[in-house]
Amino acid sequence: MCGIAGTYRWPDGKAVADRLTDTLAHRGPDGSGRYGRSVGDGEVHLGHRRLAIVDLSDTGAQPMASDGLVLTYNGELYNAPELRAELAAAGTRFRGTSDTEVLLEAWRRWGTDCLPRLRGMFAFGVFDERTGELVLVRDQLGIKPLFLMRRGEGLVFASELKALAAVTGGTPEVDHAALVASLLYYWVPDSRCALRGAEKLPPGSWLRLRPDGRTERGRFWDLREVAAEGRDRARAGEVPDLAAVVEESTRRHLLSDVPVATFLSGGLDSSWLTALAARHRPGIAAYTIGFRAEDARFEAMPDDLRYARQVARRFGVDLREIEIAPDVLDLLPRMTYHLDEPIGDPAAINTFLICSAAREAGVKVMLSGMGADELFAGYRKHLANLLAVRYRRVPGPVRRGVSAAVDRLPVASARRGYRSVRFAKRFLSFADLPEETAFRRSYTMYDRGELLGLIDPDLAGTVDDVLAEHADVYRDNDLDDFVNRMCLGDARMFLPGLNLAYTDRSSMAASTEVRVPYVDVEVVRAAFAVPGDRKIVGRQGKAALKEAATSILPREIVYRPKGLFSAPLRAWMSRDLAPLVREVVNDGELVRSGFLRRDALRRLVEQDAAGHQDYSKHLWHVLTLEHWYRGLVSGAGAGHGPSPTA
Repeated sequence: MCGIAGTYRWPDGKAVADRLTDTLAHRGPDGSGRYGRSVGDGEVHLGHRRLAIVDLSDTGAQPMASDGLVLTYNGELYNAPELRAELAAAGTRFRGTSDTEVLLEAWRRWGTDCLPRLRGMFAFGVFDERTGELVLVRDQLGIKPLFLMRRGEGLVFASELKALAAVTGGTPEVDHAALVASLLYYWVPDSRCALRGAEKLPPGSWLRLRPDGRTERGRFWDLREVAAEGRDRARAGEVPDLAAVVEESTRRHLLSDVPVATFLSGGLDSSWLTALAARHRPGIAAYTIGFRAEDARFEAMPDDLRYARQVARRFGVDLREIEIAPDVLDLLPRMTYHLDEPIGDPAAINTFLICSAAREAGVKVMLSGMGADELFAGYRKHLANLLAVRYRRVPGPVRRGVSAAVDRLPVASARRGYRSVRFAKRFLSFADLPEETAFRRSYTMYDRGELLGLIDPDLAGTVDDVLAEHADVYRDNDLDDFVNRMCLGDARMFLPGLNLAYTDRSSMAASTEVRVPYVDVEVVRAAFAVPGDRKIVGRQGKAALKEAATSILPREIVYRPKGLFSAPLRAWMSRDLAPLVREVVNDGELVRSGFLRRDALRRLVEQDAAGHQDYSKHLWHVLTLEHWYRGLVSGAGAGHGPSPTA
């Protein structure tokens, strides 16, 4: 895991590439490298910051140049041993043991045809000195980031947006649609970028730049095709062995020349990975989090620690517990800086603090259970949307009566929150809606009317564009399985846009690599070969995965109530962050710019404070958006530019 950057036919390319690379120092504190060469009437410059994981010697240093090819690469290849053996059998001679060299030689032998053969997480740029071509590539599922910006025939790229914004000159402008999408989702979809002119290379794709100015794009992996193939496999009666697939993926993800540990929440996904990892690496360390007792009680959070301790005892895991009682006023601006774009999920703080603690203990690599919920229908929204189909059959007068009764219930008192009431209000906010709209509303922050009431009215057309994009992505398949349609939508939007994005940026802020064994091409193929009625059985989400996990985990862990890798937002909002909320609502940059409406924000604060509605997540995201924008305006964050409504 590293930071990569470069320029291609860009003015003052060497100096720009050097600044890009320096900005990424936290991603690779173990070493740095530079490469430059003339190409056509310009130059190419590649930079690299190294976090040494496999082959710690200089033979793994980058940019790696060999016989006319130069590679700057961020990631890990979990099938590198097999590829190495195949290449060696064909006559390739290797200098070291790094997967970087395997990737370089695979490219030399097969070119872009090597890409579907790669199993791992990666973003890289490879330059061919003979042709003068630069090719940029991003992994199948968007685990690793790759930002780029083009001007004329020139291009800059980097692992983080802040690097691009800091060196491209001029005043980067906010992309209005990305900010509107951020308010809707509390994250920026992978198809958009917070700064106008910048973009993210799509997952499973490549971009080729030629010295004559021509470009070519290609796709080597498509989730829609994988999902359709999975449907056909299920229809043919194929039943994937999930236990074997997940164990094999976990074993591969342990490949490392440095210590590896796991996240352990005590829930199914992290517990299964930890148990499997302990089978292959006895005594492996695991990190878990807890919260101040008063915060957890106010949030009505489940006691995850006791389950994590149970797993650790059973499998001989070295459990390290971290109490999350952060100075959120200090962490908020730091996290918004590192997250690059406005991302309002407080789980990013948890990830950063866990990775920081692990790094201090000498751990460079962590395994995470990320992705299992998206692929195997483990979120409450998946079950809730299925229940909503049945709920819509209830007579209208009865539904209206239920809605009115639940609306009168408080979500919190002065001392504690009422989780079941929050869930009920959330369910009723989308239960009557059509399929795609209901699915979107089940995990987004606002409906169309609420969003329009919150922002500059001139952005109404932008709101409609953002909503239409969700509908287009959700419907862009021919699956006849409602549950797998939701899983495909999550794998294409929710997973790369939020969970993989904050995981990469938060962990790399602590110079730590996080690997995600469930977000593996073979696990994904198996996931979509599981019919929806095996993923959700009765009221049991992730049923097929749970059944497979019983091969190693006790049923108490497998079938425990779902926990939350989140934070006690209501407690933070009512205590630590209350003065900041008032400041942002009354005199924040986004309010003064006209992007957000002061009266609408005040209503959110009042209803949340009264305990009538739970708007803690909404207000937390407003704070993250405000701090991101302040950094933008001041030049301390991702750049600086005009107001979002300019």
